[in-house]
Amino acid sequence: MEKTIITAVKQEQLLRRMAELKIREADLEEKFVLGSGRGGQKVNKSSTCVYLRHRPTGVEVKCQKERSRALNRFFARRLLCDKIAEITAGGDSAHQKELARIRCNKDRRRRRARGKTILDAEE
Repeated sequence: MEKTIITAVKQEQLLRRMAELKIREADLEEKFVLGSGRGGQKVNKSSTCVYLRHRPTGVEVKCQKERSRALNRFFARRLLCDKIAEITAGGDSAHQKELARIRCNKDRRRRRARGKTILDAEE
């Protein structure tokens, strides 16, 4: 990976995480695609959007958070690690727990609102 805007500490953390998940650079298929969206002509003309595919698992990631190709490469690899970790952990990942918590809160609010409308209709 290029050493540019990302600090060495963050790069080391990413490389360590990739090693823990057994993701090798040789297993990654990387393409650069034309960007789109906000940012003007520069974004629409340059290939800053990063497409990553992990061949063994078939997980695909597309990332265009920043205008810099180097930053997008870093973010795409981080996102790929997150997705693969989520797949290997099953329903025990932090993201899945957060979604379950949000779903539970919405259900509670929905039940409470339903109860209030029934009470209002009786009065």
